[in-house]
Amino acid sequence: NNLGMNMDDQIARGMLQVVQVDPAEMSPGEFSNSILQMVDSDPSVRVVVIDSLNGFVHAMSGERETVLHLHELLTCLNTRGVTTLLTLAQHGLIGAMESQVDVSYLADAILLVRYFEASGEVRKAISVLKNRASAHEHTIRQLNFANGSITVGEPLKEFQGVLTGVPTFIGGGTGVATCKEA
Repeated sequence: NNLGMNMDDQIARGMLQVVQVDPAEMSPGEFSNSILQMVDSDPSVRVVVIDSLNGFVHAMSGERETVLHLHELLTCLNTRGVTTLLTLAQHGLIGAMESQVDVSYLADAILLVRYFEASGEVRKAISVLKNRASAHEHTIRQLNFANGSITVGEPLKEFQGVLTGVPTFIGGGTGVATCKEA
């Protein structure tokens, strides 16, 4: 709703389904099976979003099993023509980040959203780390969610170390990136 999207209307029209899952009450196999059953029962499903993988990871006994389950689920969804979007919260908001599981090889594209501090403000940066399907730009840009829109700024060329969360201002300008609507 912060972006002005009426999700309640989309749910009422059957265009969107939101299912909350407690990883303590459902095994990863049951979770995968329930997703595949939903997709198979409605052939119009084209996108599945799993927000986030953290619960899935916590429900698994180890990284190897997690990756195997995810690989199987993503392969099954792909064969059904479904695009899958996964979010994975990493530990550490500022400074070093780490993830409990490396699923990067499963992804066709990876976008990294990172918090950083500049000019006394907490800001967000976005970058494309991987894109198998096509060439992509390698810049880091400021990202904002406000006033019902998503804005992506010009490349953060006046900063170094944005992805560390502790950037150094190296430019001659104001150090404030401007954003334009995406």
